[in-house]
Amino acid sequence: MGYTQMTKSTIETEHICCALGAKQYEDAVSEKKRWLAERMDEGLVFYRLDERAKVFIEYLPAQMAWVPIQAPNYMYINCLWVSGRYKNNGHAKQLLDYCKEDAINRGMDGIVHIVGKKKYPYLSDKRFFEHMGFELIDQAEPYFQLMALKWNEQAVDPSFKKNVEVSCRNEGISIYYTAQCPFAVGILEDLRKVAESKNAPFHTYRITTKEEAQNAPTIWTTFGMFYNGKFITHEMMSSNKFEKLLTKLLSAE
Repeated sequence: MGYTQMTKSTIETEHICCALGAKQYEDAVSEKKRWLAERMDEGLVFYRLDERAKVFIEYLPAQMAWVPIQAPNYMYINCLWVSGRYKNNGHAKQLLDYCKEDAINRGMDGIVHIVGKKKYPYLSDKRFFEHMGFELIDQAEPYFQLMALKWNEQAVDPSFKKNVEVSCRNEGISIYYTAQCPFAVGILEDLRKVAESKNAPFHTYRITTKEEAQNAPTIWTTFGMFYNGKFITHEMMSSNKFEKLLTKLLSAE
């Protein structure tokens, strides 16, 4: 059982793990593939298990990352995902080792990754990265943490950008997202229908450039939901769960 590195020439015909088997996300997966192919020109690497499984790592140089961080000469992990029966078989460590070896070969000083203060959907388990030698290096409200693995102790410490204000000015629901995750793209219309059924304003803002992402009003730019200008969650949720959340938000007014 080995691993396959996706390239611009193979990505159209190979699966990329995300939303694997979910027919309703086919268009969103195609958008994700285009996003990946464009980032590969900027140094992005996508490794996956050489099986039809959700086991992969996606990383790129931090200065090219679509998140508001400052991490010169570091590698940034977009996503490290091992699911189902493949857990607890060493895949996460192996994929992380690929990333570390690549970063060292490129002359980098370390690796950074965003996790949560506790376990949250779609954010990596902080405990695994601590076990792998990562240390907490910075924090941002309400629950985001920046972890770093440094092998050059003289290197500058990475950080979240301090000028990022996690808020927006719109009334109702506002969602900032990128094509980096098929789920973020694929759920929007379902959430819009829920908001419309409750007469709640609903706005979506697709982040389309690295510069927009690095100055976005949300730390985890893959998906950020606001209500009346206040950050609510990064979680990409089902329409049923969103309806319960929106009902609660509306009743609190």
